[in-house]
Amino acid sequence: MTTNKSINSHPQANDSVSDSVSPSDLYPTQESKPSLVPKGFTIGLAVFSIVLSLAGYIFRYINGEPIEDILRHAAVIVPGFVIGVPLLFWIGALIMNKAKGMHIQRRNALTLGWLISCVTMLWLMGSYS
Repeated sequence: MTTNKSINSHPQANDSVSDSVSPSDLYPTQESKPSLVPKGFTIGLAVFSIVLSLAGYIFRYINGEPIEDILRHAAVIVPGFVIGVPLLFWIGALIMNKAKGMHIQRRNALTLGWLISCVTMLWLMGSYS
């Protein structure tokens, strides 16, 4: 036995909508996944910041500066740009998440820190060349 029912896309004036329909049934909400920067981009920026921070010391060594001066300078600059700047962005994201109730992802904060670090090193290299 088959029954044919017509499906009306527009309800007629005499059709009534049930009172049990809630707005969430009409407009389904989706749990939005956190938007993360791709992991390869984060790792690439971290490696690029290491390469940039070490690149200048090769030229200083070729120009004949003493190795002790180069290592002393590198001991401050390399960790500052490779670890320090991204760590400050990460801590800033944690503070913003706690204080303001924001939802800043930690990997995004680290990626932004490495990006700012790389841009700053390139800017410094350009100003000294």
